[in-house]
Amino acid sequence: MEMLQYSLRKLLAGIPLILGVTLVSFLLMVYFGPDQTYTLLGKNPTPEQIAEVRAQLGYDQPFVTRYAGYLRELATLDFGSSHSTGEPVSALLGRTAPVSLALVAPGFVLGNVLAILLALLAAHHRSRWPDKAIMGLAVVGMSISFLIVIVAFQIVFSSASGLNMFPVRGWGASSLREYLHFVTVPTLAIVFVSLGYNTRFYRSVIVEEMTRDHVRTARAFGTPPARLMLRNVLANCLIPIVTRIVFSIPLIAISGSLIVESYFGIPGIGKATYDAIMVGDQPVLKAVVGLTAVLFVLAQLFVDILYRAVDPRVSLQ
Repeated sequence: MEMLQYSLRKLLAGIPLILGVTLVSFLLMVYFGPDQTYTLLGKNPTPEQIAEVRAQLGYDQPFVTRYAGYLRELATLDFGSSHSTGEPVSALLGRTAPVSLALVAPGFVLGNVLAILLALLAAHHRSRWPDKAIMGLAVVGMSISFLIVIVAFQIVFSSASGLNMFPVRGWGASSLREYLHFVTVPTLAIVFVSLGYNTRFYRSVIVEEMTRDHVRTARAFGTPPARLMLRNVLANCLIPIVTRIVFSIPLIAISGSLIVESYFGIPGIGKATYDAIMVGDQPVLKAVVGLTAVLFVLAQLFVDILYRAVDPRVSLQ
């Protein structure tokens, strides 16, 4: 009951934050966004046609009315239709979001799991050659542009290199085998880049925890290294680890998939966002920006609630 009350308080406290981020996204994408009037009308429109289109787009309405309409669109996921294709934006999101999730999920999970394992190994052998080797590779992963990594993996696995092991363009998921065939190269590219950033972050958190008195005491009492690292160190590092993982989800889901899908030709939400940017499709951009802002807020609220689950010492006040 106490945990339920805490969760409800956090959700209620998040309402002003949601209103704040939606207000910012509304001002940037809608109120001060591009005027679609002349894009829809074409050349030499009459004043009557201009007035009619502006009324249809809601430009003649007061600020509060337009913002309330924007909130209603976010709540109902009804953003109208795409200006470029005529497809309802909600249908477009429903069609492309599962593709993006299936694309980035393997790389996201592997990138974090492998980074935690490498960070534990590096921290255990701190200042010795395994630590230096892992951190050196992490720096390499952080230093190389994501675009270069994508192009390099495409060249390596394409027919140009002679390997031709996996497709480097397109998408298919009619069966598990086909899905694994198409998702392998994008996953390798995502893991390569994310390992660098994640490993360095997790290692710094783990090394700091290893300096605590309780860890030194457990080591003095002869606790086996594996148990020491998992139960005494990693268990007490879960809060920053969970924070980084949860807050990475909106970023990976939108900006990460945008780059990957654009270069691999995958019909996900990132590719749809890229196409909308190229043609100035405001309904699609408005939906993506607004929902991403809300997703970040919900991620923060979820992290606050999850803190108590991973660490009972966290106060419920």
